[in-house]
Amino acid sequence: MPPRWPRKPDRADPEFRRLDDRMNFATHVAVFAASNSGLWFVETLQHRSDGWAPWLTLGWLAVLVAHGVYVFAIATYVPEPD
Repeated sequence: MPPRWPRKPDRADPEFRRLDDRMNFATHVAVFAASNSGLWFVETLQHRSDGWAPWLTLGWLAVLVAHGVYVFAIATYVPEPD
């Protein structure tokens, strides 16, 4: 069940932006996990070792970590001036 927002959603609201950024990060993690799980499953079944799967996984993981650092450590959520 998705989280409920007590008022009208507005990107100008800092609390809503924080929640939206965290939900986007959670979606990114879910897509990463599902895609890489499928990728490695197929790699294992086909006994392939082309060498591109580890690089794809590590590259995507680096982007995921950067996204997490931004969302949880760098982003500031202050009210926008009117």
